[in-house]
Amino acid sequence: MRILIVDDNPTNVIIIREILKKEDYRNFITASSAKEMLKLLGIGGEKKGPQQSDIDLILLDMMMPEMDGIEACRVVQQYEHLRDIPIIMVTAVGDSKKLAEALDAGAVDYVTKPINKVELMARIRLALRLKREKDWHKERDQRMQDELKLAALVQNAVLSLPITDEVLEAHAIYQPSAELAGDLYAWYPLGDGRYAVILLDMMGHGISSSLFCMFLASVLKDTVTTYVEPEKVIQELNRRFNQLYIEKQLVQYYFTAIYLVIDTRMKRIDYVNAGHPPALLFEGNAKKPVLLESNCHPVGLFDRIDIQPQSLSFEEEGHLVMYTDGLLEMAPGEQEEQLDFMIGNLNGDHEWREEVMQEAFFTDEADQERDDDKCLVWITLKKGTDKE
Repeated sequence: MRILIVDDNPTNVIIIREILKKEDYRNFITASSAKEMLKLLGIGGEKKGPQQSDIDLILLDMMMPEMDGIEACRVVQQYEHLRDIPIIMVTAVGDSKKLAEALDAGAVDYVTKPINKVELMARIRLALRLKREKDWHKERDQRMQDELKLAALVQNAVLSLPITDEVLEAHAIYQPSAELAGDLYAWYPLGDGRYAVILLDMMGHGISSSLFCMFLASVLKDTVTTYVEPEKVIQELNRRFNQLYIEKQLVQYYFTAIYLVIDTRMKRIDYVNAGHPPALLFEGNAKKPVLLESNCHPVGLFDRIDIQPQSLSFEEEGHLVMYTDGLLEMAPGEQEEQLDFMIGNLNGDHEWREEVMQEAFFTDEADQERDDDKCLVWITLKKGTDKE
């Protein structure tokens, strides 16, 4: 632990140094003014930008020429990387208002002159203990941030890559509200012109939701390729999700999902919408889309899930859009107004235009905090989808 002693009176410096030496504190440096202290902390030097400091505690005289201790304390507090350095004011002033001003300026404690050895060492030990605890928490938080970034990379890696086939294209934009998120999308070619597409939205967001999503991602491909049909896939996901039973769980986790199988040869879409916002099918030149609305409750709420799968046909080229409620909630008003907002931004050309979608739904103000994850999946149904 390194201590910085700041005092314009050499006698006071000698006294404090001797006290520290007798208590086996030998790693200390001194400064004769506040400006010299700031230079030692890397403030106001020739080097630009904040410089890391190895100082763990500052014993700062309150009354000094040019810049007093209170003003110097305020300067230190302007630098985020220096704010955790505890500052103990050393003062001969008994004015309670001045002492309160020093504490308001960022000092953590004070000792009065003439210096009492027992009192000084007690306050130093307390301040250094608090500094060690703060450093430990900062290191732990940094490790957690690093691990979260790695987890986010892993989570992003399981998302499906775009498909650009002769009969179908699949694209997506995903913007989590935090480092980790609770939305998941995937698509799988099934052969013979058939494609399985799923979008799900886990309740909440953050670490718990992302872990549930990673579990689902691990079983999704096997579930889809084994069961294929919408009703069976959703029922199997419900069964697998309910295996994650946590005793005395305070929060009931569940997810909404829309899963569909697109048959480009038969020009048919079979789907299940489990409590998810309605997908929108725009076909040909039609201005109004067909809504693929919810037909069962969300997944994970009950042990069994009753499903009535739905089917619809398409004849012309078109595009199908699936999205999570983070997009729907961008528009004010009730669900009808929100759907009108979505339709207005998604109608038109069937071709995927990522820049247009980014501007419409994913351009936030730099300092705007997002409340929910946002995800959009765009499926283009091409002209080459004629029956054989």
